[in-house]
Amino acid sequence: MAAVDEDGKAALLDAEDFMPIVYGARENGVSTVAHVRRLMERGEALANGIEGLRLLVPLTAPEVWAAGVTYQRSREARNYEATGGRMDATTFYDKVYDAERPELFFKSTAARTVGPGEPVCLRSDSNWQVPEPELGLVLDRDGSIVGFTIGNDMSSRDIEGENPLYLPQAKIWRNSCAIGPCVVPAEAIGDPYALELRLIIRRGGETAVDERASTSQLKRRLEELVSFLKRDNVLFDGTVLLTGTCIVPPNDFTLAAGDVIEIGIGGIGTLVNPVEAA
Repeated sequence: MAAVDEDGKAALLDAEDFMPIVYGARENGVSTVAHVRRLMERGEALANGIEGLRLLVPLTAPEVWAAGVTYQRSREARNYEATGGRMDATTFYDKVYDAERPELFFKSTAARTVGPGEPVCLRSDSNWQVPEPELGLVLDRDGSIVGFTIGNDMSSRDIEGENPLYLPQAKIWRNSCAIGPCVVPAEAIGDPYALELRLIIRRGGETAVDERASTSQLKRRLEELVSFLKRDNVLFDGTVLLTGTCIVPPNDFTLAAGDVIEIGIGGIGTLVNPVEAA
């Protein structure tokens, strides 16, 4: 596993995954950041940083969960799908946006999740598909937020809009979830509610979508989402919870094979994935 500090210095660590680093820090009574610095001093320095390295999924996430309708923009998009564009109609998405209980759904497993540079796939039975850029929470078995990453919750808008009971099919298929390019220890993120998000979709070398938003628009608190996820549930070390999207491409846009998706979050990095047909 490789680590990069704020000055761009990189080193290979004697660690297979992020979670052993977290527990190693606790055993030594130091922060995760301090423990990573120690491991970097003992590891093999990379003169060229991480340039030339093939980046993989930054941690083994046994399960990826996701939250829905946590931003007003997501609420509007879901209503558009469910009503065929009638924005004056009240739907169950309005109810869940205002309810005490958030929408949480199962998104992916380690075998279905891809990392930076790996292709995300399109469903063969959907004609309206988009990426959903999201801040990802890395959790330990107790539900503590130990790190942050970037997630792409690929979604089939037509399938979800046809019937809410089709949500699993609208969200889960081969290569429908990407995370990366790294995990940032939780204490290294100053304010998780002040992070800029950016989505760029390139098609044929041209920019087809370029939109920005901020986690300041998130309606629910991160700990609130985690508290519902762990209720009467089993969490595994390295579980990732995606916190919902505040960027939705225009309603007349759908992904196509050959597109390239770039999702950036300030303080974390940029997750880049090409798009392939199923």
